[in-house]
Amino acid sequence: MNDRVRLREKGVVKEGLAAAWPICLGFVPIALSLGVLAQKAGLVPWQMAAMSLLVFAGGSQFIAVAMLAADASMMAIISTTFMVNLRHLLMSSAMAVHFPGVSRRFLTLFAYGLTDESFALNMTRFNQGGWSRFSALTVNHATNATWVIGTVLGVYLGQLVPPGAAGVDFALTGMFICLLVFQLRGPIFTITALIAAACSIVAYMWLPGNSYVIVASCLAATVGLILKRTLLKRRMGA
Repeated sequence: MNDRVRLREKGVVKEGLAAAWPICLGFVPIALSLGVLAQKAGLVPWQMAAMSLLVFAGGSQFIAVAMLAADASMMAIISTTFMVNLRHLLMSSAMAVHFPGVSRRFLTLFAYGLTDESFALNMTRFNQGGWSRFSALTVNHATNATWVIGTVLGVYLGQLVPPGAAGVDFALTGMFICLLVFQLRGPIFTITALIAAACSIVAYMWLPGNSYVIVASCLAATVGLILKRTLLKRRMGA
């Protein structure tokens, strides 16, 4: 009986690893880039490791590193990353239907490793059927391990890159411009981005510190949501 259980456990782990490796492969260059940028912002390997272990969210970690480099206040960094990661509440809620009667210990362990990529993969596999929650857990933590190791290696790699070399000082700015362009998938997204830019400029002129980032994000996101709901109502009414 124990042999059967062990074989089954090995099977779900292998299944999870087989599904996770494309995500892990994609994480490597991004994690290395984050580590290099973090090193230029003054973080040492153990600090990068702690951030990746405690946060494990690429977008908010890039934002945090950029804000650290800009000497932002701790409250501004925490508030901004909290807002960026609020989408995890929605992802967790959607995933919860596949874990009825599961212990809180397992749910806590699973939720820790939930990201956009693992959510998309696991939801697809669950909807297709035959996907084990332990395979899903393997996906979460295989990607988590890859991310943590990659970001720490990136810090060591950053020590070999001289400041300003190959435009490394512009890397964060360029990355966020790229992320913004990829988000402009329609007029509402473009309008929201323009509102965020206008609000950030006005708030920067009137508000102290880095609070303008939070204010601009909240206002732009609220206006974008109102516009989207208004457009949907008009379409349904038509």
